[in-house]
Amino acid sequence: MSNLPYLKKEGKFTRLYVDGKPFTALSGELHNSSSSSLRYMEERVWPSLRPLGMNSVILPIYWECLEPEEGKFDFALVDGIIEQADREGMKLILLWFGLWKNGMSTYIPQWMKLDCEKYFYAHDKFGRPIPCISPLCDAAVAADAAAYAILMKHIREVDGEKNTVIMMQAENEIGILGSSRDFSDIANTLFNSSLPENVAKEYGVIGNWNALGGEADELFMAYHYARAVEKIISRGKEEHPIPMFVNAWIDQFPAYAGKYPQGGPVAKVARMWKLNAPSVEAYAPDIYIESYRDVCDEYAAIEGNPLCIPEVRASKDTVPFLLYAIGKHNTICFSPFGIEELFQQNAERMSSDVMSLLNISSAAMSHNPAVGGALARAYKMLGNMTSIINKAHDEGKIKAFLQYNELGTVLDYKNYEIKISYGSSSGYYFSPSAGGADNSPKAGGFIIELSDNEFIFVGVSCRFEITSKSKEPKMTANLLKQEGVFENNVWMPGRILNGDEGYLMRFGEMLEINRLSVYELK
Repeated sequence: MSNLPYLKKEGKFTRLYVDGKPFTALSGELHNSSSSSLRYMEERVWPSLRPLGMNSVILPIYWECLEPEEGKFDFALVDGIIEQADREGMKLILLWFGLWKNGMSTYIPQWMKLDCEKYFYAHDKFGRPIPCISPLCDAAVAADAAAYAILMKHIREVDGEKNTVIMMQAENEIGILGSSRDFSDIANTLFNSSLPENVAKEYGVIGNWNALGGEADELFMAYHYARAVEKIISRGKEEHPIPMFVNAWIDQFPAYAGKYPQGGPVAKVARMWKLNAPSVEAYAPDIYIESYRDVCDEYAAIEGNPLCIPEVRASKDTVPFLLYAIGKHNTICFSPFGIEELFQQNAERMSSDVMSLLNISSAAMSHNPAVGGALARAYKMLGNMTSIINKAHDEGKIKAFLQYNELGTVLDYKNYEIKISYGSSSGYYFSPSAGGADNSPKAGGFIIELSDNEFIFVGVSCRFEITSKSKEPKMTANLLKQEGVFENNVWMPGRILNGDEGYLMRFGEMLEINRLSVYELK
């Protein structure tokens, strides 16, 4: 038990350690119902995951299955999932589908659903109940915390030495949909009462919640959700203190109240969450929108927060998204959603009605078997150079890029500038608004500086040009250009690229790695 997974701040970044070593979860999240059947997992899921080369998988544990009768627990699913993962050599990140999932309370046990008086729901401003247990319901929070603690105790007993389960996500996309806050009688009373002492001190205001201005409703809900989650997580940590985090359905256009779950751990209310839920070790965005780069930067900027992405859209842009998260922010987890479908040509898709409810564009889930192949290649190549990447981050020798609405970027080094043009290896350039010609992926990647004149280039859909920064105009030329890969963090050179293959460095739609030494002609 002394070698449990943990998070550790090292310099600029917080890293995940598993079995005593830094671990980047090159993962994927299953669909919501996949892990509710061990047979389904055996027949449909694990065979689909094997070609991807993942080192971990993210899947739900359901309160309704764990505690079908009040006080009586069934661990068959939990034990079966851990046993299957052990056999597959896969680490697990478990999602606790407890009181709240996607702003609703649909995974609570039936006995709780049938007792609406004891386990009361939130209400909208018209006094109508919302299908979401109020975070002000102490009885519901206490029941969730008790069940979560029993789950963590059981995981410790069956997995405490193996560390198959490496992280836990408490609840899922917490918040209240369809209303700016809970307007139940108890909520209204508390909203109009004096601010809690710690909130008044932190925000420098006095009075009731209205003193916080236009964000008062959301901050009120964030306060109560954070306090509820703190009770749940702290109970779980008493039993098995592995890293625990929360995820967010992020605010996006149109970001009016109730369009996304109000009170959830979106970046703008992270201050309130951190104040009231100190046991939460990471705030993780679920990213299905175009402004991926901004979301990564925003969550990485939260003080002390490691970038962790438990859900991201599975699409043509999955690999460049991965490269940016690793190259820019040294993410501890990257996980496309619906991972078991990546190699399935005719996989079931989320219905348009559900996607509209979740405010997800249809383009966000437009994956096909080619995405699976590209991701498998990326996971293999990046998984073999994690120590190289960590060392580069520690030394400040890594720079990342990701296409947005620009045609390229320029990265600055001591002796050189590296111009990166966004476009495919054929030389056709993307329309910045369209994202890529012929459905090509966005440009993305990173560069590791090995010395003043030697670099590792990792990327897709881009072209590199190196120019000297000398005051006197000088030509640069290749000293040695090689393609290759890393194996167990050791460079394994492939072909030496010279002649017409050495003039330009162009990367196509599949991830490539080149090592380049340059010199100046004198």
